[in-house]
Amino acid sequence: MLKCQDLMMGSIDYIAIVDGNYNVVFNARYETQVNAMAQLIKRSEYINKKYYEIYPELDVEKSTMMRCIRNGEIVVGKNQSVRDFKGHVLRTDNVTIPIIRKGKIMGAVELARDVTTVNSNNDGGEVRNGEFDRMVEKIKARQGLITFDSIITNSTDMKKTIEYARILAGMPNHTLIYGETGTGKELFAQAMITESGIPRSKVVIENCAAIPENLFESILFGTTKGAYTGAENKKGLLEEADGGILFLDELNAMPYSVQGKLLRVMQEGTFRKLGSNIEKKVNVKIIAAMNVDPTEAIENNVLRRDLFYRFSSSMIHIPKLSSRPEDLELYLQYFLREFNTIYNKEITGYDKELETLLKNYTWEGNVRELKHLVESMVATSQDSVLGIKDMPNYVYQRVKKGAETEEHETETIRMQYSDFDFSNMQGFSLTRAMEDHEREIISAVLRQCGGNKAKASRILDIPRPTLIYKMEKLGIE
Repeated sequence: MLKCQDLMMGSIDYIAIVDGNYNVVFNARYETQVNAMAQLIKRSEYINKKYYEIYPELDVEKSTMMRCIRNGEIVVGKNQSVRDFKGHVLRTDNVTIPIIRKGKIMGAVELARDVTTVNSNNDGGEVRNGEFDRMVEKIKARQGLITFDSIITNSTDMKKTIEYARILAGMPNHTLIYGETGTGKELFAQAMITESGIPRSKVVIENCAAIPENLFESILFGTTKGAYTGAENKKGLLEEADGGILFLDELNAMPYSVQGKLLRVMQEGTFRKLGSNIEKKVNVKIIAAMNVDPTEAIENNVLRRDLFYRFSSSMIHIPKLSSRPEDLELYLQYFLREFNTIYNKEITGYDKELETLLKNYTWEGNVRELKHLVESMVATSQDSVLGIKDMPNYVYQRVKKGAETEEHETETIRMQYSDFDFSNMQGFSLTRAMEDHEREIISAVLRQCGGNKAKASRILDIPRPTLIYKMEKLGIE
């Protein structure tokens, strides 16, 4: 069920409702309460008229409303241009949601953001665009459309992670999902929720980073009247999710003291509301996510060690995009098709120069950054093939800087070994030489850090588990 909290009203300008026979039931664009310019238009001119009569030049094959009613699926369209029956040209971003009763498509609701005069680079347009995208994701999640089948990958590691998450979804175990920003932690959480079969009315989702620290305890556990000035009897997130799932995103943003009380709920299933001495019992599965390595978070005192141990039997690590290059080409083609549809474009691919550049890019923002990059290029390009000129400047500059750094390092190595005698290579092993050099560097950094692996991994710019693996492989104590 779609709820008001799923809609970010600041990103919506108009709402239209059409029945299953394409008759307009409501269109806020022509209601004077919403649009003062509509005062000369009579309701009889558009109510109960066919949708394609209101927009006579509509391409019925590409219209988000027509496709939604025809297929019964949520349809997203951006920068859609259409001329209405009064001759006004409209340009909008739309998300259209089917109305389905007992398996029959009864009609659709379209939420539109007017972009006729909006420039995404100023006047808050970029912020509103982000709000619109987040609203669409919330609507899809609420409709239960995010499943494990939504997670596409060619990576063997990712496929194993998906199967493990499927298993955990059907178990009562509290689960911690961790990985870098943009790797898809929330996507995994939503897929687990869908797989669990728990009714959406029993699912509560909260971003810990969005809660003020002084309100965290009251929001999580609830309050009793008189607990503090103005406090009323109010349920917290745990009570709202009783019998279901509470998803806590960015767990590491939860205050240290509150983590201890959350641990008690996970262990004993009981808690006290703020200002109450009465124990309340709940049956809640906690799914949490964080964008830092848990062991690093413990060493930095942002995650309690005992809370980590409570999650340790059911942890899901999502690898970063740069560690699964087999997915890069897959996502480049997938997002190209997606945004071709959304922006009504027919871009066929990427030229060789751009492909090479994208393959050498570090993808610090992971899949999310890749998705936004492709969307930006598709939305702005006027060509049938994407090239370097379509890339946002910040990406080009970052790749260029990386190439210059690599060239400098190569030249340094060449100069360093310019006097090396390559004529006597008997018994020489490049692999052994590289391992010796790697052992020497890691050992030096560990000595400098006093054996602190988390600090050493940051200096070496590798994940802590990778550092531990290399230490064991290279025999470093």
